[in-house]
Formats: sequence, C-alpha cells, structure tokens
Amino acid sequence: MVDKSVTKALSVTRGLGIGDQEVIPILEDLLTVYGNDWTLIEEDNYRTLVDAYFEHNENKGVEHKSMGSGRPAKRLHLAGKQERAFPKMNHSSGKSTSQESRTPLTSSRLQIIKASKPSASDSRFESSSRLSHAQPNNKVDSSTSSGVAAGAGDRKSQFLRSSPAVKSFDGPFGEPSCSHVTRENVPSKLQKNRLPKPSTEKRINDLPLSPKPITMIRPEPQKPPPRIDHSDRPIIQDEKKRVNFLKDITKGTEKVKISLIDEIGNETLPKFNYIPQNIIYQNANINISLARIVDEDCCSSCSGDCLSSSIPCACARETGGEFAYTAQGLLKEEFLRACISMKVEPKEDHFVYCKDCPLERSRNDDNSERCKGHLLRKFIKECWRKCGCGMQCGNRVVQRGIVCKLQVFLTHEGKGWGLRPLEDLPKGTFVCEYIGEVLTNMELYNRNMGSGKERHTYPVTLDADWGSEGFLKDEEALCLDATFHGNVARFINHRCSDSNLVDIPVEVETPDRHYYHLAFFTTRKVAALEELTWDYGIDFNDINHPIKAFHCRCGSANCRDNTRKRK
Repeated sequence: MVDKSVTKALSVTRGLGIGDQEVIPILEDLLTVYGNDWTLIEEDNYRTLVDAYFEHNENKGVEHKSMGSGRPAKRLHLAGKQERAFPKMNHSSGKSTSQESRTPLTSSRLQIIKASKPSASDSRFESSSRLSHAQPNNKVDSSTSSGVAAGAGDRKSQFLRSSPAVKSFDGPFGEPSCSHVTRENVPSKLQKNRLPKPSTEKRINDLPLSPKPITMIRPEPQKPPPRIDHSDRPIIQDEKKRVNFLKDITKGTEKVKISLIDEIGNETLPKFNYIPQNIIYQNANINISLARIVDEDCCSSCSGDCLSSSIPCACARETGGEFAYTAQGLLKEEFLRACISMKVEPKEDHFVYCKDCPLERSRNDDNSERCKGHLLRKFIKECWRKCGCGMQCGNRVVQRGIVCKLQVFLTHEGKGWGLRPLEDLPKGTFVCEYIGEVLTNMELYNRNMGSGKERHTYPVTLDADWGSEGFLKDEEALCLDATFHGNVARFINHRCSDSNLVDIPVEVETPDRHYYHLAFFTTRKVAALEELTWDYGIDFNDINHPIKAFHCRCGSANCRDNTRKRK
C-alpha cells in the first residue's frame, strides 16, 4: 500500500506542475533533516517542500533569462483574480483592459497585490485536465521566463515561481502563455536517491508518474485591484532567505550523523573542529594505565553483560552496590532523582572547600581569595578494559558514544545555535558527553585573558572530587574547553534550574578523579524537536570570573540572572 503522506505530497507538487522525479529527492532530504517527521513538511500546505524544490534549483545556478543583471530569481507572492490558474475570489478585482495587460508577463513585471478571501467552495488546486486546454504557440520566446502558478483555496496567497527545468511557450500578446514539465527535463542524477521505507510499503519511486505533461497557465498581468475591506490582509513581499543545512557535522566520527540547519538564514556557520573524544591541550596530567586499576575496582571474572548477573559486580560498588543503569540503558529513577536534587537544591554539606583553591590561585597568584566551594557529585563507574565483560555490557553506556538522533539548529530566541533531538527521548536517556580540550585551570585563564571579546563556549571545571585532595597542583586541576575543538555538546544552551538535561560525572579509564567524563542524561521525557538545555551552574553575580556571564535568556521562572529581572 502506498504511503498516504507521500501520495498527498506528490499530488500537491503535481498541481504546481512539478514532476514526481524532481520532487522525490527533495522530499527524501527533508525527511532526513526532520527525522521522518511529516509535521513541518505538511505545514502550510507543503510550503517547506515547495520552497526546498525551488531552493534546490536556485542553488544549481539557474537564473531567469529575462534578467540581464544575473541575479538569482526571487519568488514573489501573487494573488487576486486569475481566471485560469487560481480559484475564484469572493469579490471582483476589477477589469484590466489597458495596454499593460497585453504585455507578456516577465519577471520584471511581477507585482505584489493584495489577496482576496477565497470562497469555501473553491477547490485546493485547479485540475491538470482543465489547464491542459490551453493551446501554446510553438514559437519560443527566450525573453520570457517560464513560471508555475498554483491556487490554494485554504490560503490567502499563491506562489509564482520560475522553474528552470521547464520549456517556455509564449502565446500572442494578450493571451496567457503556458509551460510544460516533462520527464525528459528531469536530470538523471536526481533519479538515483531512494527513500527507505518499511518492507510493507512501496518506495516513493514506485509511484506511477503522470502519463501526460502537466500544463500550467501563467496569469495575465493586471493592475492592482481596487481597495478591499479590512478582512483581507495584504501579502508582503519577503526576501528569499538562504537555508543552511549540513548533513553531518561530525565528519563521520560518530556512530550517528548529526545534522545542522539554519532555518532563519542570518547566522554564519560555527567555526570549530569536531572531535569525538577529549584531547589534552598541553600540560594536563592524565595518567591512564591498567596498573592503576586494582582488582577491587574492576570485574575481570565477569563475561557478557554484567547487568544480567544476579549479584552486582565490583563496578557497581560506587553506586551503592547497584548499577546506575537499567537493562534498557536508562538511568535508574532513584539515582537520577538524587543527582538532580544535588544540582538543583544543594545543601550545605554537599559542598567542599579547598584550603588552596586552584580556581582562585589561577586568577591571582599573589593574593588568592577564599574558596567559594565545589559541589560534591554522585559518580557513575562504568566497566572498562580490565573487565571481563563485552562492549555491549549494560554498564558501558557512555563509552559507547552517541546513539540518539540529534540536530544542531538556530534558535528563535536570540540564543544562537542550540541542540534538539529528532526523536522522543525517555527519561534517563544518555544524550551525549561534553567533549573538548583538556586544559589546566591556568591554561584556561591565560586563554580567556588573551581572547578578549571573542566569542567562546562556557568551559567545564572537573572539580567533582577536589574535596578529597589536600592540595592540587596546577596540572591536576583540570577543565574542558570546547571553543576550538569539541563535539555537539558545545551547542547545548543554558537554562536555570529546570533544564531537561543533567550532567553527571562518569569514571571510565582511571580511578584518578582529577579527570573524568561528563555525561548528559534527560531529567524527564523530552519530545522530538524540543531544545535540549542544561544548567551551567553560573553565578551571574561573580564579577571576578574570567568569563563574564552572559545575559540569560533561558525563560525559566527560576532564572538566576537578576540583572534581567530588574529591566
């Protein structure tokens, strides 16, 4: 059985005179971008699909033949009384009998006019059989650009676009010209892509194509209609905005592709180097060796999946003798609740204070201030190389890497780039790890002082276990900086208190907790396309921090940025 969503989409584009073989690759790309979610594609009568089709043609460098300046063609909104190409309107727009109406329609003569309210009885699109009665002139006029006109009964505007893949046949002056779209005009390279479908459904390319060329009538030029009542809204010309889209920003280094899309069109692409694992910048001291892992800290006698054992192994000791993960790979409810509580509502005994704080020492060697405290954190200890279990063990979630379908997108709230899932995420799902350069606190301080006003990401201090040390050398007080080298976590925006992600320390390679992994898990169920956020733990009143706090736009009722509340 043919997918109804695909059939409906192709019926719309056929009504616009666009061949199935031209639309199918575009539709495949859109489904890839939106994770096979039809919601945004079907919105506004498949506006996204139509825009993407013409955007594809524009990107191939095709221009209107009638425009001598060489600028790319722009889509204009056109409405009003169009006897053949558009549905009837409730009111008359007046007659156009001047000589202007007898001039061939070109891109230079398109006008923006007010749209009239369509009748409820109007059909969504004119049938191709009605349009096919027009008799084209065999003489081709190269000065006239070919176009496609479509009517929509449930909208107040119609679209008129030039189609670079059609041949133009212009009628005599005073008569509308028509264009034919045939299979021969479809580039062969656009016929190669295939959209994966379940075995119970037919592929999109298995759908029968229209047996006849579809003919479109371009509307006759006319004067602007007389003034209409206030119930009709004017259609405003909007500039064609460029949509930036990258299929995979990971350069193939992750198990899943992570796309990037800018639907607003006013942001430059982020400049950074994607890395899937942390990498030492220069002076950080990280000692990873099997000799440092004692027998009591590993499960060398285990095999297969440690979670399937009736008695938890030694690797569960850190989490109270019970594994932190469920058999489904999610965080257990009780453990997740405890981690969230310590982060959102920390108590006084949840903090430790250094006698000689590395953070304060890096800011001022001569006269360091008193330590402001470091939050004690619950750790997850995963199995590693010295353990006898396999890589698919249920206690190796973070080290297996990203498995969620994610997308970087440009936010509408002025927060810049953000991260969202393309599928629903259950509560306790591992999303990604914060990856970046491993720096000492002194290296980070010097880097920030030298960067001036340059834009950067907020670093992560690996201070979850500083309280167990009497004195930390600079090369042992570490942090992560994803400004120049990092992964997708660098795009996660801040939200005070009620974020949908929580960061949890994870011990993997070494029991030395000067260095550990920082993993993000969902605090609740997160819907597809909902922005992912986490609490950076920023003190907006700390004027001495090397990175000045930004103006928070999180929108949380518990926002800690008092400067914005006073405005």
